[in-house]
Amino acid sequence: MVLVLGMATALAGCSGGNGGRRTVVAAFYPLAYAADQIGGPSFDVHNLTPPGAEPHDLELTPREVARIQQAAVVLYLSHGFQPAVSKAVADARGIRVDVLAGLPLHDSDPHVWLDPVLFARIGRRTGSALHRSSARLNADLKKLDRDYRAGLRHCKRHEIVTSHEAFGYLASRYGLKQVAITGIAPEAEPTPQQLAHVIEVVRRTQATTVFFETLVSPRLAETVAREVGARTAVLDPIEGLTPDEQKRGADYLTLMRQNLTALRKALGCR
Repeated sequence: MVLVLGMATALAGCSGGNGGRRTVVAAFYPLAYAADQIGGPSFDVHNLTPPGAEPHDLELTPREVARIQQAAVVLYLSHGFQPAVSKAVADARGIRVDVLAGLPLHDSDPHVWLDPVLFARIGRRTGSALHRSSARLNADLKKLDRDYRAGLRHCKRHEIVTSHEAFGYLASRYGLKQVAITGIAPEAEPTPQQLAHVIEVVRRTQATTVFFETLVSPRLAETVAREVGARTAVLDPIEGLTPDEQKRGADYLTLMRQNLTALRKALGCR
C-alpha cells in the first residue's frame, strides 16, 4: 500500500495535480508563450520569471526548484542564460527540453526567439514534448517573418544601435548590423574605450536612434544618444513582459510588431 501511494503521489506531481492538467515549467516568457499557444487548456504553464523581472538575474526559491523537479515538461535555455534554472533542471523528473540544442548559435548568444524562423523551430520542439501540434504558432511566425522581410527590405540605414547585445539573430536574419553598447549580459558596464568606440561607430553610420529596453536602465543609451545628437526609443528583447504590458494583453507577436515599427522608423524604411 505504501508503494502504491508513493507511485500515485509521484504521478500527481508530474501531472501537476491541477484538475488533471499536465504541468509545464518555462524558464522565461517566450518559452511560456510557446507552451501556452501549443498546449492550450490541457496544460498548466508556469513561467519561472515574474513580470518585470530581468531573466538573466533570476534566483529560484525552494518552491520554484520543487516545481521544476515535479513538472511533466521543463523548457529552458542552456549556455548560461539562467544559471540557477540550468542547475535545478539537472534534478527534474519530467521531460527536459533545452531549446537551444541543435540551433545554429552565434557563440554564447541565447537570444534566438527574436528570429521568428528560429523561434518556429523552438515551437516545433515544444510541440513534440507536449505531444501537440505547433501548426498554428508556426503559421503566425511565418507571417511575422514575411512582414519583417517586407518591412525592412528598403531602408536608408542598416545599423541598429542597441543598449544590450540581444538582437544579433534578428539582425542576421533581416540584413541588419547590430552596434551594441553592452554585451550579452545587459547589466555589464562597457569600459570608457568601448563606449568611445560605440559613439564613433554611431557617428560614422549617422544613426538617428539609440535603442534601449524596458527591463534595464536606459542610462547608457541616453548617454550615447546625447553624445551624437540622436534620439532614444524602445526595442524590446521580449525576455519578459512588464506588469503594464501584461495588463493590456500584450504578447510575443504584438511586441515583435512594435519592434518592427520602431526599426522601420529608425532606419528610414519605406
